[in-house]
Amino acid sequence: MATTLGTSYLEHLRRTYRMYKELGERAIAQVESDEDLHRQLDPDSNSIAIIVKHIAGNLRSRFRDFLTSDGEKPDRNRDAEFAEEAVASRAEILRWWNSGWDVLLGSLESLTAEDLERPVHIRDERLLVVEALNRSVTHTAYHVGQIVYIARHLASGHWTSLSIPKRRPAEAEIASPGGGLPRS
Repeated sequence: MATTLGTSYLEHLRRTYRMYKELGERAIAQVESDEDLHRQLDPDSNSIAIIVKHIAGNLRSRFRDFLTSDGEKPDRNRDAEFAEEAVASRAEILRWWNSGWDVLLGSLESLTAEDLERPVHIRDERLLVVEALNRSVTHTAYHVGQIVYIARHLASGHWTSLSIPKRRPAEAEIASPGGGLPRS
């Protein structure tokens, strides 16, 4: 079977989602205490636990029966995703996380290139599958970025970079030809 733009897109999207899932998990793993997973950086911000609950609720709602029912399921209570209740354990937070990702990844595996131009609905808005997927991956990336930012803040001195670490000034001087100012 020849590779088409649609099949390449779906393969790329699956890899991209898996990368964001792993990025979130690697960030969460660097937060030392379960209590810190519930810490808000300010009164108007969300904790990692709340963001995880929201991502999971969104993914479960959007991708359960993705091609056949509205992406905003009647059993979803979006506002409750942003309510901090009792302090959940890390294991419970990761159960939330995996519950959403399992639904998403299972749904993505079942999609074909031909499905990309099919219509789906989210809150009664008609979208093509490709539009809904693009919307979802950007929404998910946005929130995973928040998790990474908060986790990095909470881990502070013992943070291990999840990508290419910044060079320290002494390393930059050594790395730049002839010393002096490092190149950007």
